[in-house]
Amino acid sequence: MSTSSSTAPVTAPPPAPAVRMTGRQKLVLVLLLGAQFMIAVDFSILNVALPAVGEGLGFSLAHLQWIATSFALAAAGFTLLFGRVADLVGRKRLFTGGMVVLGLSSALGGLATSPEVLLTARVLQGLATAAVTPAGLALLTTAFKEGPLRERALGLNGALMSAGFTAGAILGGLLTDLLSWRWAFFINVPVAALVVALAPSVITDSRPAGRPKLDLPGAATVTGGLLLLVYGLTQAGESGWTTPTTLAALLVGAALLVGFWFVEKRAAAPLVPVHILRRRSVVWGNATGLIAFATETSLVFLLTLYLQEVLGYSPLATGLAFGVLGIGTVIGGMLGGRAVGRFGSRRTIVTGGAVQAAATLSLVALGTSGGWISLLLAATFVGGVGNMLMIVGFMVTATSGLPDGEQGLATGLATMTQQVGITLGIPVMSAIVTARTGTDTGPGAVLSGVSTAVLVNSALVLAGALLAGVFLGRSGSRASAG
Repeated sequence: MSTSSSTAPVTAPPPAPAVRMTGRQKLVLVLLLGAQFMIAVDFSILNVALPAVGEGLGFSLAHLQWIATSFALAAAGFTLLFGRVADLVGRKRLFTGGMVVLGLSSALGGLATSPEVLLTARVLQGLATAAVTPAGLALLTTAFKEGPLRERALGLNGALMSAGFTAGAILGGLLTDLLSWRWAFFINVPVAALVVALAPSVITDSRPAGRPKLDLPGAATVTGGLLLLVYGLTQAGESGWTTPTTLAALLVGAALLVGFWFVEKRAAAPLVPVHILRRRSVVWGNATGLIAFATETSLVFLLTLYLQEVLGYSPLATGLAFGVLGIGTVIGGMLGGRAVGRFGSRRTIVTGGAVQAAATLSLVALGTSGGWISLLLAATFVGGVGNMLMIVGFMVTATSGLPDGEQGLATGLATMTQQVGITLGIPVMSAIVTARTGTDTGPGAVLSGVSTAVLVNSALVLAGALLAGVFLGRSGSRASAG
């Protein structure tokens, strides 16, 4: 009689295989990230070249800032509208059409012989950016299902977007010094042509099943409100916060945005359904993104003042100094997707914000001797990692929990947040520096103004991260309606 037992030792189930991208997904990722990197470079590539552009085309010093402002107005003002248009007419179609306009407008800018032609080209570049960025992000989020692959893709996207700002400053200095400022425009043309040639065969289109009518009253109020808000912020940095033009633009812009809320509540096919604006993940995810972009891009502005006005660096040397920041953002983007997958977006945002705030705070110690460059490089590297953790957490949070049919809207909101943040930060920090320095433009006064603004910058980052940590709740990016 057999005495053997019929029970077998219990073994743990094999671990789930790691989720990997398909070959097609990798191609989609490379194409879309290449386009987004190019867009990010466009935001900063002309900053270093502005004096050369002004001299070449006869811009007065007072009007030179419109080269950047005209781009920012169009990019920020129309992003939300185009994000919804992408949902209605097809993201692939809008993405490809936007890249065509971007390539043609870049060629126009490079060939410009007058300020009027150049500003027209910049407005067209801004409109193309407002179309390409949300459509590209929506194609990215719908190509990768919610989970590790999407988090990894958004992490890489955030890293390249942030690195693009830094690369733009370096590339703008190199092209201006070695060739001409016109190549800051011409460099876009072959990249745009390559993307347009490959997109039809590589990208699979996505759009909602239904096609509701476009909400024209909503589009008019939100676009007008954003245009006036961005214009008012730009004017505040140039002429002060209390001038009639600044106050009128900010007040009317705010009134239009408030009116937008009431328009959407009554619209049959709203541009932004109110239920989305009530989602805690959407509201606080975008609030985090606004602070992350506003503080980091304005910090680059503050440190540019420090390097050039206090340490006497050239524009090219200044751009190269920010290469360390670019490395930090790339590393932060690579870590961001993994951090969100392991710890959740809430903890990733709080940790990233704390790291960025601490690194930024250390810059208060900067002095007038050249030896302080070591602290600047170390702090910008660490701060870049922290900033990118915040940005990846923001992107995952703001686009999670929504169906594919609303991804164009979600990414439009996220892109609008990014572009308003970029535009918002510099005038605010510039106003702080000006209030501190007054008419004294000596190195000591500039350093004092920069230090004060750096302190405010650090406090904003920490406050934003902590508030997001509180209001997002423990479920992080998976938080639903609040």
